[in-house]
Parts: sequence; structure tokens; C-alpha cells
Amino acid sequence: MKYLIAGLGNPGSEYENTRHNIGFKILDALAEPSNIFFKANRHADQAEIKHKGRTLVLIKPNTFMNLSGKAIRYWLDKEKIPIERLLVICDDLGLPFGKIRIRAKGSDGGHNGLKNTNELLNTSNYPRLKFGVGAEFSKGRQVDYVLGQWNKEEEQTLKERVELSRDAVLSLVTAGMNRTMSDFNKR
Repeated sequence: MKYLIAGLGNPGSEYENTRHNIGFKILDALAEPSNIFFKANRHADQAEIKHKGRTLVLIKPNTFMNLSGKAIRYWLDKEKIPIERLLVICDDLGLPFGKIRIRAKGSDGGHNGLKNTNELLNTSNYPRLKFGVGAEFSKGRQVDYVLGQWNKEEEQTLKERVELSRDAVLSLVTAGMNRTMSDFNKR
């Protein structure tokens, strides 16, 4: 069974350790134990891992956040993966730092990467994992905040929260949506 795991973010070293790139960071945590490296490919940096008989096609769209759907649609078609075996990972301003929320479907919640994905897939009925980045910014400073670096307090627990997110992804592909939501959404 094959899954497409799309971690959203922006390509380039200037965005590497920003809140908006949490999707990339979680994919790195998925690939690291297998010593797998991402390779530049069409519309995304791509890697593939195996987990308990499942194949996980990992993509980091290189289309920039606002055009993430282009890469996701391409890789779903290329790998012939049904939309119910897609998981999109992104940041969420509506959740406190480090909280994760897994959903089988939902609105874009104002997130431009999800908005573009919804438009290009012509649906919002696909699984997503949202990683809370908090909303510690003043009016009109949202872009600076999500494109900003993690603060010292966040850095102290970021690795642990990324590992929890990685475990949630692996749970989703083995235990299914309902069990994963039950096990991880309160953590």
C-alpha cells in the first residue's frame, strides 16, 4: 500500500528553520532513521521510505507554499495514489505551539498552502496533520511570524514535538485515521 505524505514549506536555506516549514522538518524526521535523503525531482524534493509493508512517498514541494497543490496533484497522479492515502502536513496559527491536530478533511483555515491544494484537487476531503505554531504576533505581522525562526522556548521542545508528529504519521498509515486521531489529537 502506497501513501503520499506532503510536508508543506518553502524551498531555500533562508526558510529552513521557520515556522512555515514545519512540514519539511517532520518529513526529515520520517526519513532520518532510514538514512534516506531527499532528491530534487519534478515540483518537489522527494524520498521514499518503507514502514510495516507500506510505502511512503515523501514530498517537500519546491513550488513555494502558495502553490503547494501543484506538486501534490502531480505526485498523486504520478504515483497513482488515491486521495484518501494523501496526508498533508502544515503549520497552524490556530493551535498552541507544538499541539498537533489530525483530521480526515476540513477547510483551509486561511492557510495558503491548503487553499491552493483544495483548489487544484477540487476538494478539501483529504487527511491533514496540522502542527500548532501559536499566534504570538501583533496585528499585520502574521507573514513575518510564520516566516520567522523558532524562539528559544520553542527550540527546547521542538524536536520532541516533531518526533510526536512523525509517530502520528506512522500511526496513520498503519492504524488508520480514527485510531490515530484518538491517540494523538489530545497530545
